[in-house]
Amino acid sequence: MVGGLCARRLARRSRSALIAALTVLLVQTLIVWNFSTLDSGEERENGASNMREKRDRVAGNKAAGSDYFQQHGVRQRRQQHLPPPGRGTSRHIQQPDGYYSHRPKEKSRVDSNNENSVPKDFENIDNSNFGARSQPHRQSVGAASSKQQRDHLQEKAHAQQQAWRDSSPGLGRSSNEILPVGHQPLAVGNNDTSYPGGHGTAEGPRQHYRSSQAQQAQSQHRHQHPHRRQATAATLEVTYDQPPKCEISGKEAISALSRAKSKECRQQIAEVYCRHKEGQLMPEKVTRYCPLENVNIQWDEDSAESFPSKPVRIAFVLVVHGRASRQFHRLFKAIYHTSHYYYIHVDQRSNYLHRQVQALASQYTNVRVTPWRMATIWGGASLLTMYLRSMADLLAMRDWSWDFFINLSAADYPITNNQLVAFLSKYRDMNFIKSHGRDNARFIRKQGLDRLFFECDTHMWRLGDRKIPEGISVDGGSDWFLLNRMFVEYVINSKDDLVTNMKRFYAYTLLPAESFFHTVLENSAHCESMVDNNLRITNWNRKLGCKCQYKHIVDWCGCSPNDFKPADFHRFQQTVRPTFFARKFEASVNQEIVNQLDAYLFGPFPQGTLALNSYWENVYDEPDGVASLSDTHLTYYHSFSRLGLARAAASLQGNPKDHSCYFPMGHPVSVHLYFQADQFQGYLVKHHATNLATSKLETMETWVAPKKNFKLTTPPTSTFSRLQFAEIGTEWDAKERMFRNFGGLMGPMDETVGMQKWTKGPNVTVTVVWIDPTNVIAATYDILIDAGAEYTHYRPPLNQPLRPGVWSVRILHHWSPVAEMRFLIAPLAYNKHQPIRQDTLKFHNGPAKNSYMEQSFHGLNPVLNIPVSLGYVEQAKRNAALTGPELERWLDSLVGELWEAADICAVGPTACPVMQACSKNPWSSLSPDPKSQLGAPRASGRIR
Repeated sequence: MVGGLCARRLARRSRSALIAALTVLLVQTLIVWNFSTLDSGEERENGASNMREKRDRVAGNKAAGSDYFQQHGVRQRRQQHLPPPGRGTSRHIQQPDGYYSHRPKEKSRVDSNNENSVPKDFENIDNSNFGARSQPHRQSVGAASSKQQRDHLQEKAHAQQQAWRDSSPGLGRSSNEILPVGHQPLAVGNNDTSYPGGHGTAEGPRQHYRSSQAQQAQSQHRHQHPHRRQATAATLEVTYDQPPKCEISGKEAISALSRAKSKECRQQIAEVYCRHKEGQLMPEKVTRYCPLENVNIQWDEDSAESFPSKPVRIAFVLVVHGRASRQFHRLFKAIYHTSHYYYIHVDQRSNYLHRQVQALASQYTNVRVTPWRMATIWGGASLLTMYLRSMADLLAMRDWSWDFFINLSAADYPITNNQLVAFLSKYRDMNFIKSHGRDNARFIRKQGLDRLFFECDTHMWRLGDRKIPEGISVDGGSDWFLLNRMFVEYVINSKDDLVTNMKRFYAYTLLPAESFFHTVLENSAHCESMVDNNLRITNWNRKLGCKCQYKHIVDWCGCSPNDFKPADFHRFQQTVRPTFFARKFEASVNQEIVNQLDAYLFGPFPQGTLALNSYWENVYDEPDGVASLSDTHLTYYHSFSRLGLARAAASLQGNPKDHSCYFPMGHPVSVHLYFQADQFQGYLVKHHATNLATSKLETMETWVAPKKNFKLTTPPTSTFSRLQFAEIGTEWDAKERMFRNFGGLMGPMDETVGMQKWTKGPNVTVTVVWIDPTNVIAATYDILIDAGAEYTHYRPPLNQPLRPGVWSVRILHHWSPVAEMRFLIAPLAYNKHQPIRQDTLKFHNGPAKNSYMEQSFHGLNPVLNIPVSLGYVEQAKRNAALTGPELERWLDSLVGELWEAADICAVGPTACPVMQACSKNPWSSLSPDPKSQLGAPRASGRIR
């Protein structure tokens, strides 16, 4: 009896234990499932992997990454007795380079033109991170409990994830995961499944997954500094001039409303959302007029060599922005002919370039500038509006009789000379437009055509789902095309059901210029004229170009082509299909490739041609106004001017400390970047000054060159020789792998990024240490450099303001010095473009409590032999309170440590006998530049 009772009790306990174990297992399964699906709208469809796609990597210049980081707290270091980097710490498996795109795969071809318009692996991209789709998530195995239980467990998982984040001081601040000791993610190991994401990686062939909670914390939450956290829909009170006409319940619309800056934009978003909700916005069915079931036109691809008796005349629509006027001049020279027409649209925000283009147009009767300007954005509806308006203008110009419409950007360049006219004359009835060449359903989803978008506040907002109209075949691909006049007239003038409804549909479409003309052409009576080739080659590199870099202006992930380099030249000569243009080219990245193309097309420049390897690009022009500059840049430009005046005075007086010859007057007149042989040489600042000897105002140009601020340990250790170069800067371009803030002009409120360049070799771990001007260790972390990695970059989440002065960054291997670099955080001489007066301590006194991060690293000072001195701190406090001339002297002494006035020249008349005229100095922006200077057309009708 007693034995039976014991047996029953034991059985009950066993059942209870089993139930408890199963419950724990279920909870763990759901938590893992929850972390892997919180921000995912859809699972992969290819069945190759059940891993969820991770998204929302940091975009554009805010992106910062490396493949392997470990943040060191002093407490952890002490407990571990300062082991070699990486030992006994939590590690992150190297991420592959992410790939986001709105573009489809290209058809496989044997010629180099298979990169004509779109990158490969289009179907690996998911853009569901901006809001949940209307359909439910697929349920994972083990998640078959009731909805209430699942919701409860999801909430619990959210809470645990948030608690995990809160306990990790490195999280929530950077685009990279920096885990404290103890939070070690699971290593999944080698996995060939594509991982869309990728700012936080080093480029290399070996690619791994990180897993679960660590990945989720990064992709679900956009890491920001605490004082920069964006408002969410739950905390932001949305205000309108008039209340919405419907209840706004869609998550994506609510997100857009919470992020839109202006009240007018929020009002427009609400109106568009309500109209769509009521079924008043989108056409349900559209008429197809194409007599063919499937458009697949076969045509003779042979180029026409003989010149036609009646050559076509081309209307080039040049869509330009930025400040690279000299590169635009070279493009114009290369494509100009008196028989063609050139209609130029300059972005509304590019006033300097607009002035340059207007001056160009005044020299030629067949060149005109649009009397209107738009601020077009990547992927925006405004780009399609601009094209349609340009087409309407061209059709209205009765004195311009053109046959073909071709759109080009300033980043394009021709790769053939005279064959284009002959070719188009042979095929004058055709339309050349590049299609995606993939499954349409997949393309629609990946292109976002089944989503509703609206553009305002120079941003493309995603507002929810929509249906594709019935009755038509939706197509798309490249937004660079060649269209004949007959089709352009149809698009602009037709009022039929197809054109009217497609204009209506694409007004609320992401990347409309990549699909509108394709869809109208394929479904219209002109469908038989469609040729699947836009006669261009584009330098797509998905590994580098698809970094989701446009998320700051578009609620979607997309790609951008890379710039061509000299190593790519052979691709222009090996095209099999007809190809007449290539993109992209950027002289500030590489001008040599343009020089090679010029020589190939038109013959080499004469021996001794001036400035053939020089390039200048304007970054500031006086008519723009100082309001167009940041306070940091304005501070540097003034200091550069004073360095130039000091050099002039030293040359004149023979005393380097005698600066009494000139007195600076006003703001800088202009500033240029200067390159020689594709290497950045410094800034050229044009400025005014009063000659104190004559009391006359003179204008000068100062060349300020950066000093060398990176040095490797000499000699390098035999066990470590992979590091080639390292740099600190802002505006990191992960696509071209360079800083766009040339020379690193940084101030106290800038977010600095550390970059390292490596040779290939064995895996290695290095330690990076950031040291402020008072010898405070601001940050330290480890980087695991994969065998194939070429670049790593990372933005440590430093509390601001950064203390002004010369900082240093050391790179260590097994605690032995490998390299050191210096960079300047300049004190601000201007606040809101006015001389700084009362806010100096706010910007110049360093972070609160002198703490750059939540934990202190002062215990590492004796280990790294970095002395701590109270005198440094006291001097920093005194400097932080400086204003006026004392502040300028401190600033100039700091700038002089990392920059030098290489030369100075006179723009006009000068009383200084040792100062040469700028036009005679080969470095000056006023010196001759024959390769980009325009002239009158020759007898052949060409300039070049």
